[in-house]
Amino acid sequence: MGHQVPVTEELHDYMVAHGMPLDEIATELVAETQTLGDAAGMLTTADQAALLTTLTRLVSARRAVEIGTFTGFSALAISRGLPDDGELICLDVSDEWTSIGRRYWERAGVADKIDLRIGDAHESAKKLDGEFDLAFIDADKDWYIQYFEDVLPLIRPNGLMMFDNTLAGGRVVNADGPADRKEFNAHVAKDDRVDVVMVGIGDGLTLVRKK
Repeated sequence: MGHQVPVTEELHDYMVAHGMPLDEIATELVAETQTLGDAAGMLTTADQAALLTTLTRLVSARRAVEIGTFTGFSALAISRGLPDDGELICLDVSDEWTSIGRRYWERAGVADKIDLRIGDAHESAKKLDGEFDLAFIDADKDWYIQYFEDVLPLIRPNGLMMFDNTLAGGRVVNADGPADRKEFNAHVAKDDRVDVVMVGIGDGLTLVRKK
């Protein structure tokens, strides 16, 4: 077995530099989000944004859903991977933070693809209907299992679900690591309706392919 290469900050910068670069709009959105203080920790990383766009294109997604939009950086990445007539439904509780994203979606010319629904995502998720090709979940971690169970039936066969922050800064292997992430990771790993792979990008991204 080969060994895992430790991703130092220098190596991470190299990987970002040699992948899909952030354009001016995405870069400015990141910069504005970073002025929010502690909340900026919820921001998706640059390499993860490139992966979101690429995976959206790879599964030929036309209809996607995002639970947990924050300032709209990941929604920008996903919507850029959708065709012109594609649709991304975004569920978030904060009108304040998502209003930042709206401005950048307009500038990027993707606002007409995005249907932002403000409210309790637990309720909004249960009201979703129709079929989806792709889902990205980056919301309250103690609801990950419920979101998985609510959204999976709506995903088409060979469609993709993605869950962010599933490694919890590496703390999932600790005895006192976050129970919500541990329970979720165990829950999806044993579900025979899906194929699961955990990717060590950002704070851990779990890819779930519906069989």
